[in-house]
Amino acid sequence: MDLRNVAIIAHVDHGKTTLVDRLLQQSGVYRANERQVERAMDSNDLERERGITILAKATSVEWQGTRINIVDTPGHADFGGEVERILNMVDGALVLVDAAEGPLPQTKFVVSKALRMGLKPIVVINKVDRADARAVQVVNEVFDLFAALDATDEQLDFPILYGSAKQGWMAEKLEGPQDQGMKPLFDLILKHVRPPVVEEGPFRLLGTIIEANNFLGRIVTGRIASGSVKPNQAVKVLDRDGKLIENGRVTKVLAFRGLERQPVELAEAGDIVAIAGLPNATVAMTICDPSVETPMPAQPIDPPTLAMTFRVNDSPLAGTEGSKVTGRMIRDRLLREAEGNVALRVRESDDKDAMEVAGRGELQLGILIETMRREGFELSVSRPKVLLRKNDKGELEEPIEEVVIDVDEEHSGVVVQKMAERKAELIEMKPSGGGRQRLVFYAPTRGLIGYQGELLTDTRGTAIMNRLFHGYAPHKGAIQGRRNGVLISNDKGEAVAYALWNLEDRGPMMIEPGWKVYTGMIVGEHTRDNDLVVNVLKGKQLTNIRTTSKDEAVRLTPPIRMTLEKALAYIQDDELVEVTPSSIRLRKKLLDENDRKKEQRQKEAEAV
Repeated sequence: MDLRNVAIIAHVDHGKTTLVDRLLQQSGVYRANERQVERAMDSNDLERERGITILAKATSVEWQGTRINIVDTPGHADFGGEVERILNMVDGALVLVDAAEGPLPQTKFVVSKALRMGLKPIVVINKVDRADARAVQVVNEVFDLFAALDATDEQLDFPILYGSAKQGWMAEKLEGPQDQGMKPLFDLILKHVRPPVVEEGPFRLLGTIIEANNFLGRIVTGRIASGSVKPNQAVKVLDRDGKLIENGRVTKVLAFRGLERQPVELAEAGDIVAIAGLPNATVAMTICDPSVETPMPAQPIDPPTLAMTFRVNDSPLAGTEGSKVTGRMIRDRLLREAEGNVALRVRESDDKDAMEVAGRGELQLGILIETMRREGFELSVSRPKVLLRKNDKGELEEPIEEVVIDVDEEHSGVVVQKMAERKAELIEMKPSGGGRQRLVFYAPTRGLIGYQGELLTDTRGTAIMNRLFHGYAPHKGAIQGRRNGVLISNDKGEAVAYALWNLEDRGPMMIEPGWKVYTGMIVGEHTRDNDLVVNVLKGKQLTNIRTTSKDEAVRLTPPIRMTLEKALAYIQDDELVEVTPSSIRLRKKLLDENDRKKEQRQKEAEAV
């Protein structure tokens, strides 16, 4: 059977997973009586909740006697480690762009990788049914982007389709016809994407996606570069340097047929398959015939830019809400995660009972913590810190990100001011239609930690921020952090409404009456810049003398709700976020007030 391998590239929320849904439906993958799932490719709970693709996945459809293998790639640069490898498996790419928003940083990130690998893109302008669609300008922006990324003349001569994945149609012209469904897209893939290049020689496959299966063990997905593979075949695994990792046998060969993975007796060069039976094989390794000596070249991975310390939860409430609390369990879980996610780096920290996890950004590390807490883990996490490096001259350099903020014109002044305080440099400012402006900055990663929430407050929730790793630049110096101190509990027990009501003048609370608190736990934000130890357990003194005026019921201001991302951005270096399956609490690293004062005196003495 004829084969085509194609990846779908798009920014977050530009309609990638919806497009795959329509391709599956219109190619006849579903039986007439079969229930059709919305966002079929988002298999992970977190993907469905947040509406983002986190893990790359493959599926296949048949069209006029040709099998089209489709790889759905994550749209967020934090999960870029997935993208860089996936492009090894495909021969073409659909670049999906929103007809109103145009190409955004994450589109640019993946497209630059695709163009560098020589893929010839097909541009699909999606959501042309939007009221603020500006499809013609967006096509020009895409052309400018390709030119800026040094595309070849052949790549710049890209075919364009317009349509709406939600409504289920694509056409060569903006106005339609709309009655042909996805047929123009299928036909264009067959015409424009070349069949896979098959090399001569014995079986070779480069591991691209990895997952753990309870029944089959480790499953490695990749494209067969040469030869063929069948169950029970003897193979060996080579790492990137050609070192032998293991010899073994393939227990199962699984091919993608629609949304299902079906066992096959033989898979040949050019096809994308999943192989089980090799416990030590992972991504970027070559699975091959025993006669092969040289590994296949693998894409280098961009370095991590942020690190956090994951440590055992040692608060007084430890072990009351989670089932997995020991350092060994946390360590094993993180090492298992690092095996499948090449963009993560995990190493033992200098402290005992702690692991340092480095990744691409706050979202990637936040998703990992959220996944772990849903599995029953309890842990405490430090503030994200940026990974600095020294250049050849011994000067300190820090990661810089390209930040694109779309904002209403009336709010652009406050955004520019706040970004300048964070040592960001304004590169471009242009109208983006509908009374909005697009601001482009180069900003240090340090300054962006925790800015998302502040940006939404400043712009009344109307701004959209997108970030992308740009490169390293000389260290920009000190950046102003959080200006307010915190309110810290001085005792262990359950918070009392009367005490919280009396403390409202001191600052907004983060807890509610009845919540369990302990010494050293952060219960609110102080209105001033210093930390304050308070008593949230103090009840009202009751006497046997009645007063003529009845006591009014205590009315409390609603507390600040701390989500995981908000908490990680909020804490300072001497604070931790305690994460359990049912709670997110903030606390001081040193719970005892005397210990904190002693450390403060020590720091002041060292500074002198």
